[in-house]
Amino acid sequence: MSYYQYHVFFCTNLREDGSACCQRFDAQGMRDYAKQRTKELGLAGPGKVRINTAGCLDRCAEGPVVVVYPEGTWYSYVDKEDIDEIIDEHLVQGRAVERLKI
Repeated sequence: MSYYQYHVFFCTNLREDGSACCQRFDAQGMRDYAKQRTKELGLAGPGKVRINTAGCLDRCAEGPVVVVYPEGTWYSYVDKEDIDEIIDEHLVQGRAVERLKI
């Protein structure tokens, strides 16, 4: 059994050369928001959900990305409403958010 039900990685990489990267879309702020929201919902901790920062996940051309394990479901997002939908649907209900999958 996995230590966490879901392990969520947010790419927060910043490319100094100005090329496409997740941090240009406030990836760190979105990760912080997701971490706070999962705590508020009582989802955080062992046996539940862990929100983590990741370095480059090498999918820069697809916008800011997050990957949810153990399924390995990849998402791109635009705003907090998209993050809320990932949390509410995938992390709470166990259903992938098809419209955000990449």
